[in-house]
Amino acid sequence: MKIHGIYKLIIACSLLLFIVAMAMLLTQHTEYIGPVLMAFFLSTAIGVRAFQATKGLSFTLIILTVVTTALNFPDYFLEFRGYELAGLITPLIQVIMFGMGTSMGFKDFIALGKSPKSVIVGVFAQFLLMPLIAFALASASGFSPEISAGLILLGCAPVSVASPVFAFLAKANVALCITIVSVTTLLAPLFIPVLMKFYAGGFIPIDVMGMMWSIVKMVLFPIGAGLIFNKFLHGKAKWLDASMPIVSMVGIALIVAIIMAAGRDSLLNMGLMLVLMVLLLNLLGYLSAYWLARLFKLEEQDCRTISITTGMQNAGLVSGIAKEMGKIATVGLASAVCGPLMGFTSSVMASYWNGKPPLKPIKEDLDQQPKIDENLQ
Repeated sequence: MKIHGIYKLIIACSLLLFIVAMAMLLTQHTEYIGPVLMAFFLSTAIGVRAFQATKGLSFTLIILTVVTTALNFPDYFLEFRGYELAGLITPLIQVIMFGMGTSMGFKDFIALGKSPKSVIVGVFAQFLLMPLIAFALASASGFSPEISAGLILLGCAPVSVASPVFAFLAKANVALCITIVSVTTLLAPLFIPVLMKFYAGGFIPIDVMGMMWSIVKMVLFPIGAGLIFNKFLHGKAKWLDASMPIVSMVGIALIVAIIMAAGRDSLLNMGLMLVLMVLLLNLLGYLSAYWLARLFKLEEQDCRTISITTGMQNAGLVSGIAKEMGKIATVGLASAVCGPLMGFTSSVMASYWNGKPPLKPIKEDLDQQPKIDENLQ
């Protein structure tokens, strides 16, 4: 594959920056390592776009750039001219949810009738497996009550709205993925407060009705508005269709930056332990959901889909809930760590499965046998 000259230059700069960062760590001259890492992640985010196999990692690397920037210059993401930037989190979540609604149609829910078993297994995995895994990890972590509650809240979240992209890359069932995203998101106002009361009630006080109303405002109202917009104005506002993915990505990046800046001290104190727990939650979600789907004898495509949807949590929504609780710097910290980790692991998994096309169901092959025999005769 021929690489454009500008990409060669960017990749070379990225390698040089990596060497400089490693040298700083080895010599313990780390006073300027933050800006070097920022430049490294940004240049790498551009460089990976030169290759089709790594192109999907670009957004994850941009998020890592944002994380590094927020940790090194937190003051820029805490307030602007006296306005606390944490106040932007809820409106940003609502914009992202509206974008999700505009990309959906009422016909999408017809998939419920076409593959109810797969949908039920996917929803079951999301709201039963993930909260249980999160509770087990939080109990074993030794974190403070609010950090532990944040890890559990992440486990109780619905599916990430980004999961259909990775389902497509993994050659999974995209229609099923969209359906599971829709169903778990719409059930979130009911399920999250109840699950949090059950699993996290021993860590922090949970206001079930207050949390439910907060999620309704952040999820159901914007998605409903998006569905109505799609119903009556579909195709009439192409600029909006084109801009919503970009707005969503910018919104997610800004949310991560604000949370990282607000929870900087807590994150630096916990460091690798929090990263490890969130990574375990993510990986155990993929693994347990895949084998649960296999246990129910679902097709390989559906098994991959349920694995992806279960492991990928809507970290942005968790951030919004943490903001509504007034605990963005503690309860919201696990969700901020989740963003870049989830993007990386899902990219790697999708790339692996992309090279392994799922086998066709045996039944489908048998159905084709008479036609093959006829052709031979």
